[in-house]
Amino acid sequence: MITIGITGTLGAGKGTIVDYLVQNKGFVHYSVRSFITEEIKRRNMPVNRDSMTEVGNDLRAQHSPSYIVEQLYAQAQASGCNCIIESVRTPGEIAALRGKPNFYLFAVDADPKVRYERAVLRGSETDHVSYETFIANEQREMTSDDPNKQNLRVCIEQADFRFDNGGSIEDLHKQVEEVLKQITYHRPSWDEYFMELANAASRRATCDRGRSGCVIVKDRQLLVTGYVGSPAGLPHCDEVGHLFRKTIEEDGSISNHCVRTVHAEQNAICQAARRGIALEGATLYCRMTPCRTCAMLIINCGIKRVVCERKYHSGAESEELFRQAGVQLEFFHDEIQHYENQ
Repeated sequence: MITIGITGTLGAGKGTIVDYLVQNKGFVHYSVRSFITEEIKRRNMPVNRDSMTEVGNDLRAQHSPSYIVEQLYAQAQASGCNCIIESVRTPGEIAALRGKPNFYLFAVDADPKVRYERAVLRGSETDHVSYETFIANEQREMTSDDPNKQNLRVCIEQADFRFDNGGSIEDLHKQVEEVLKQITYHRPSWDEYFMELANAASRRATCDRGRSGCVIVKDRQLLVTGYVGSPAGLPHCDEVGHLFRKTIEEDGSISNHCVRTVHAEQNAICQAARRGIALEGATLYCRMTPCRTCAMLIINCGIKRVVCERKYHSGAESEELFRQAGVQLEFFHDEIQHYENQ
């Protein structure tokens, strides 16, 4: 999930960027302005720039400098969609959002007279003011030593990307599109790259009870691959069905494990043995914590690092074996996967 915060001067075009991302890129919009407006109405105050400033500052002082954006971010997380939080105005808000994954801050600006004309055309509840009042309102929000209060100058300075909206809407859209290309492109790390290969290998698995794959790598070179499947020449589960055996797990639960197949890690190690490939010092990538048998084979063949996509719910014994043997064990994700979901 990508989270974009937008800051900028009054009437600069924050809403234009929001509309583009919502209508063309599927982003979900969350507005600080709307959040504060609802609170203003609840307090039976007039909806104007003075009330916006007073109530926004009061909420931040009562709770925290990042209170409003934290509330909006929680709503965004629940949606699970790429989101855009409009009208980030305090350094405290930025600091809180910086701690979230895949957060980017946009800032937009334009000539004051151009912005005023746009604000007049917009005609919102806070825009029915003279040019002098418009500039005065902006200056009031530009700087502050109080982290609870607006400081647009610092927010704009901290932006990851800045947009000049002095031209046409099409020009602004092009600027936004170029930035989106930058933030959505991700060159995978070596661990991500090899985990993707392990997942690709899993598609060769022949047991729908556990379609797992494995690759073993050394010095960033792929040595062998493996996937879940029956011993060579024997029927596959996908063809004849599973051969279940009840197993008592470490937590006391009972699982029906399919014992017709060889695990991906075991198959990869067997392939290395048949080809005379030494695995001393190698790294093994697999879907989840290897079982006890696989863990012992991994230790004995000299593999020194194991990278798993996630934890297996009954993998504590293997984790302890790796710890005692000095094998480095890492996980991409902290969530625990149960055997039934393999």
